[in-house]
Amino acid sequence: MRKSHLGPLVVQKPLYPEGPAVCHTLIVHPPGGIVGGDQLEVAIGLRERSHVLITLPGAGKWYRSQGAAAVQRVRLEIAANAMLEWLPPETIVYDGARAETRTTVDVEAGGCYIGWEILSLGRTAAGERFDRGEIRQSTELNLDGAPAWIEHCRLHGGSPLLQSDVGLAGAPVSALMIAAGRSVPAALVAQCRAVGIEADARSGITAFGRMLIARYAGCSCEQARCYFVGLWRLLRPFFCGRDAVMPRIWNT
Repeated sequence: MRKSHLGPLVVQKPLYPEGPAVCHTLIVHPPGGIVGGDQLEVAIGLRERSHVLITLPGAGKWYRSQGAAAVQRVRLEIAANAMLEWLPPETIVYDGARAETRTTVDVEAGGCYIGWEILSLGRTAAGERFDRGEIRQSTELNLDGAPAWIEHCRLHGGSPLLQSDVGLAGAPVSALMIAAGRSVPAALVAQCRAVGIEADARSGITAFGRMLIARYAGCSCEQARCYFVGLWRLLRPFFCGRDAVMPRIWNT
């Protein structure tokens, strides 16, 4: 194994709680937060028949900006018959932040991907609202070189869209989960739809082609994570033939 490090992002020591076939690892951002003008680049490439689970030790924080935008670009490339699980904690966008996130996933034939993104508008535990600032969010997934899922989001602090029923309907936490690479059978989709959430939140699941899309909108990052973990426990055995094994960092 070879490891090198440049800049604020560090890949920690790989762990093998499931044996040598599956690598669990962490990406650590020592400064702990992103400020206006920062630009972070994450590029991950999996070789054929490899299997990696990646998470982070804590929530990402996007601090208030004096004017400049902060940008994070994530590119995930999954070779044939490889499996990537991209399971980060939530991203908290402080009131007044200017954030731009771009996630691009390329999955070759036979490869599989399970990943999620959880976004919190303001520090909800402190009662903070997202009344100022701007968020631009882009998620793109390609299967066998062809676009399979593309969505773009642009939100302004205090926008009526944050409260509108056609927008977030007042929910400060929104989340997206994608499982791609295999056609999910109807029985498994039904099991996923049976995973419960609190009454004050909304969720939805759609399966088509070789993808399953799940969404959450509510008031709690913890609830969003628990919901997605419940789905992950169901989907992982189907996508890679292995029961879910929790990353050790989730127990700390």
